[in-house]
Amino acid sequence: MCGIVGIVSSEPVNQQVYDSLLLLQHRGQDSTGIATLEGDIFHMVKAKGQVREAYRTRDMRSLRGNVGLGHVRYATRGSATREEEAQPFYVGAPYGIILVHNGNLTNTRELTAELYNVDRRHLNTHSDTELLLNVLANELQAGITGLSLDKDQVFAAVSRVHERVEGSYAAIALIAGYGLLAFRDPNGIRPLVLGRRDGADGKDEWVVASESLVLESGGYEIVRDVEPGEAILISPDGWMYSQQCAAQPRLVPCAFEYIYLARPDSVLDGISVYDARLRLGDVLAEEIAAQLDGLDIDVVMPIPDSARPSAMQVAQKLGIEYREGFFKNRYVGRTFIMPGQAVRKKSVRQKLNAMSVEFKGKNVLIVDDSIVRGTTSREIVEMARAAGAKSVVFASAAPPVIFPHVYGINMPSRRELIAHGRSSEEIAEELGADRLIYMSVEGMNRAILAGQDHVTELEQSCFTGEYIAGNVSEEYLSFVEETQES
Repeated sequence: MCGIVGIVSSEPVNQQVYDSLLLLQHRGQDSTGIATLEGDIFHMVKAKGQVREAYRTRDMRSLRGNVGLGHVRYATRGSATREEEAQPFYVGAPYGIILVHNGNLTNTRELTAELYNVDRRHLNTHSDTELLLNVLANELQAGITGLSLDKDQVFAAVSRVHERVEGSYAAIALIAGYGLLAFRDPNGIRPLVLGRRDGADGKDEWVVASESLVLESGGYEIVRDVEPGEAILISPDGWMYSQQCAAQPRLVPCAFEYIYLARPDSVLDGISVYDARLRLGDVLAEEIAAQLDGLDIDVVMPIPDSARPSAMQVAQKLGIEYREGFFKNRYVGRTFIMPGQAVRKKSVRQKLNAMSVEFKGKNVLIVDDSIVRGTTSREIVEMARAAGAKSVVFASAAPPVIFPHVYGINMPSRRELIAHGRSSEEIAEELGADRLIYMSVEGMNRAILAGQDHVTELEQSCFTGEYIAGNVSEEYLSFVEETQES
C-alpha cells in the first residue's frame, strides 16, 4: 500500500503535488518522492521519511513544470531503509519515463528473468515498481513505428503490460514531451480516482490519485474512478484520452481499503469509506449480540482512529454507553504499516495512552478495525487492565487475518499472523482478553457492499485464501515468506 498522485495543471505543479502527498501520508511513511515535467526535462526529488521532513525550499524550487507526480511509500517489496528504492523510478528510453506504483506484482521472478534474458534491461533494485516501469518502457519501445508517440501506441503498450504483469498495480507515469499516463490492473485491486477542474487559462486541469479526498481538497470535480484495466493519457495542455486495455477486466477492490487503509473521508469505487465503516459496526453489533450470552458490558471503546465509526455503531446498536478511553498521540505513525515487529510494539505505547478514569472497575468492550499480528491488540489489552478494567472483551471489525496478503499490504508470512492456526479462544488467550469476537467474512461483505451494483465482490484473500490475480500457489507463498521481510 502506497499513496500516488499525478497532476496536469496550467500552473507550476510542485506545491499541488506536495499538498496532495500530505493528504496521502497515512498510506505510507517510509519515503516519499516528487517528479515534475518541464517540456521534455524531468526534475525529481526523493528521500526517506515523511513528506513534511523530506523536502526543503530548494527542493521545491527545483521541481519546475506544470505536470508532475508524487509518491508516499509503505514498503512491501525490497527494503524500507534503502533510499534507492524510494519512488519515483526513471528510465531514459524510450523518450524518458518516470513512474510511481501502488500495489504488488506477483510474477516478479518471471519478469526479472525476461527483462534480463530477453529484453536486455538492467534492474538496479529489488523493487517491483522498477520492474513495472521497465516492462512499460520495453512495450512502448517495441510499439513505436514512427518518429513520435501517439495515444494508440501508448494504449497498445499498456495492453501488453497487462498481458505480461500479474498482481495489483495502480500506476502513474510521466513520458517526456507527451504528458501523464495512468493505468490500473485488470482487477482494480488498488484504487485510482480521476478528477478535473477549470484552469486559469481556460484549459482543463486533471488529477489522478489514490483517494478522492485529494481531489476534493484541491477543488477538483470527481469525474470517476479509473476502471480496472483502463489507461488514461493526458497531454501537457490538458487533452485527456482513455481506453480499456484489458481483455477481461473485473472490478474487485481490496476489502482492507474500506476496513483500515483509506481515510474515512474518501470515496473509492463509489463506496464511501466512512459509510462502509459505519455499516461494519452495524453488522459487528449483530454478531456481538449473538455471541455475548448475557455477558455484562459497561462501555464500548474504539481504538482511534479508524475503528471509531464502527465502535460508535456497535454502542448505538447494543444500547451500551460509548466512551473514548484511549488518547492518541497523532505525531506517531500508524503501527500496522511500520516495518519491523520491535518498532511496532514500541510505537503502540507511544501512540496510545489509556485514561484510568474511563476504565477503572468497568467491563469494557474494545473495538478495533482489525487484528493482524496481535502486537498492538495485546498491548492495548494490557493497557486497559493496567488502567483498572474489570474485564476486557475485544472485537474486530474485520474477519480473522489467516493468509498472507500479496497485493500490496505488508503481511508476507503466515507464522506472524496471530489468527493463523488458532481458534478465537486461543487468540483471546494470546491477547490476554476475556473474550474475542471477530466479524464474519459474510458480514464484512454484506456491510461494505450494501446497496452496490457497481462493486459486487471484494479482494479478500487474507481472510479466505482465495487469490484472484496471478498464480499464487503454495510454492509462491513459501517464496514470499522466505524472501520478504515484515
